[in-house]
Amino acid sequence: MKAVVILSGGMDSTTAAFIAKQEGYEIIPLHFNYGQRTEKRELKAFNDICDYLKIEKSKRYIIDIPFFKQIGASALVDESLEVPTDGLKPGIPITYVPFRNGIFLSISAAVAEKEGAEAIYIGVVEEDSSGYPDCREEFINYMQKAINAGTKPETKVEIKTPLIHLKKEDIVKKAAEVGVPLELTWSCYKNEDEACGVCDSCRLRLKGFEKAGMKDKIPYKE
Repeated sequence: MKAVVILSGGMDSTTAAFIAKQEGYEIIPLHFNYGQRTEKRELKAFNDICDYLKIEKSKRYIIDIPFFKQIGASALVDESLEVPTDGLKPGIPITYVPFRNGIFLSISAAVAEKEGAEAIYIGVVEEDSSGYPDCREEFINYMQKAINAGTKPETKVEIKTPLIHLKKEDIVKKAAEVGVPLELTWSCYKNEDEACGVCDSCRLRLKGFEKAGMKDKIPYKE
């Protein structure tokens, strides 16, 4: 069995990759450089995790999609917009990249069809995320239908979202359970050397570790 795993290098996507491995899939890792602020650091995390999993470099997909930066409208790709550091608020935050997961899943479908993969794993989290609309289960279900409608008759792909209903502390515990080297992952929206500790992603990550009763080993800015 083969599975394309959308692997950003963050805690959630890495945990999804390790779950895919545990469930017996050969992992086809897929990473996107899309002009995000921490592009280089995320790519390093991706390669570090692939090295840890002993995935050959020739089997890693690293795809550049620079048009997100051209579109803008997100603090992750438009540096004229500030990444919020004053805590999570109701509504869709400015760090939402328009339809990012839809585009990621579309490209994943092309890779899955080429490779003959039966599954696509994506580490979206609905209940305890930043409020992104493309992390909802309803959206994932529609994307799966669209992918199977728009590919060859023999292509049957299931989008697997093993974390979608988990809280961040549950993800930390699950990561530890399946052997994820969390110190190799990167979640910060702002920095590439030391995590800022105050962006939405850092706050969610730190809260997860705290509630799980574990220590996060990545470096944080003091």
